[in-house]
Amino acid sequence: MPKPMPSTSAPTSRPSRAATVLATAAALCAVTAATAPAVHAAGADRRPARIVADLARAWNGTEPQALGALFTADGTYVDLGVGVTFRGPREISGWKARADGLIANVHVTVRATHREGDRVTVDAVYSGHLKGAPKPFAVPMTTLLDLDANHCRIASDEDHYSLAAVLAQSGLPADWTPPAPTH
Repeated sequence: MPKPMPSTSAPTSRPSRAATVLATAAALCAVTAATAPAVHAAGADRRPARIVADLARAWNGTEPQALGALFTADGTYVDLGVGVTFRGPREISGWKARADGLIANVHVTVRATHREGDRVTVDAVYSGHLKGAPKPFAVPMTTLLDLDANHCRIASDEDHYSLAAVLAQSGLPADWTPPAPTH
């Protein structure tokens, strides 16, 4: 039986399946981008982003009242790492003053935020150097903020981080407790 002869005709210019899929995907993306609403439309409520920036600035600053001023009159601050709750701007400012007395270079670095209605979730790094500890710490932290109806003040703040990780990174024993405040 004779062997078939190789084809000598020119290759067709039919696009490959992959090229067709890519072209279709690109067209779909263009249509979606043109018809989808903008994530940050003009006039969008940017107050939650400002509140998060102000919160980080207050923690990174040296004025305890700057932190308290971000909260509603009946706002709550819960530090789940150490298991304490503070109510109202005055108590919250006092907590910041206590933290500054215990932690040198206390710092909050915001990595990402997500807003859903009045709730803002903040992914951050909490760092500093516990006074008297051999080493500084830098641990992941998640903060849940519930904002007031106008998104201008914080109604509640819950900080989630591992105290065990703070102590381990600091070179302190797991049963370490901070010294009593001096007046």
